[in-house]
Amino acid sequence: MDKMSIGQHISQQFNVELEDIRTRVLTMGGLVEQQLSDALTAVMDENVEMAEQVINGDLKVNAMEVNIDEECSRILARRQPAASDLRLIVAVIKTITDLERCGDQAERVASIAMRLTGGRENRNHYVDLVHLGNHVRQLLHDALDAFARMDPEAAVQVARDDINVDKEYDALTRQLITYMMEDPRTITRSLDVLWAARALERIGDHARNICEYVVYLVRGKDVRHVSLEQMEEEARKR
Repeated sequence: MDKMSIGQHISQQFNVELEDIRTRVLTMGGLVEQQLSDALTAVMDENVEMAEQVINGDLKVNAMEVNIDEECSRILARRQPAASDLRLIVAVIKTITDLERCGDQAERVASIAMRLTGGRENRNHYVDLVHLGNHVRQLLHDALDAFARMDPEAAVQVARDDINVDKEYDALTRQLITYMMEDPRTITRSLDVLWAARALERIGDHARNICEYVVYLVRGKDVRHVSLEQMEEEARKR
């Protein structure tokens, strides 16, 4: 499979700087993945302490975004990169923005988990919510893996799987609406589950965005706002 790798430059320090920001993005991504995993555990286990850890941990995610962004700005000013190097910097800046928003959504799930403790009338909805969350977590992991390997075709596969996340979210939404109509006493808790599901669906959207940046980075083509078929076509180009 044709993938991109960071080229070598006359300045060895420039090579180090480019590899460093890539590594830092993946470290940030790993932290966000853990935040999401812990938020889902907090929902399923009614673990308030873990939910609080996720909420407090969002500050670290935010700090990492700021630090990486500042480093990208320094590289742009100092190195004035062109071609693929410039695309890498742009892709990194966009990716960390989406990762920060994923962290915000994980924090939202954790906050909702704190409200959902006790009195669970229908645990099936919580199981369905966590199932959706695990699907989204895998989607985010695969998007970061595509970024790490600079693999546009793998990125397209992740974008394709986001369609299944959307379908799962829609199905859960319909179930919750039916449940609320049948028993209005469940409206408050059902809405909380619905907002948590919406937060998870948004993480899936951010994972797809990251995949679009991978295609842009490797192929030099902006595939935002295009069909999945067009994205796949661009990813396959050599």
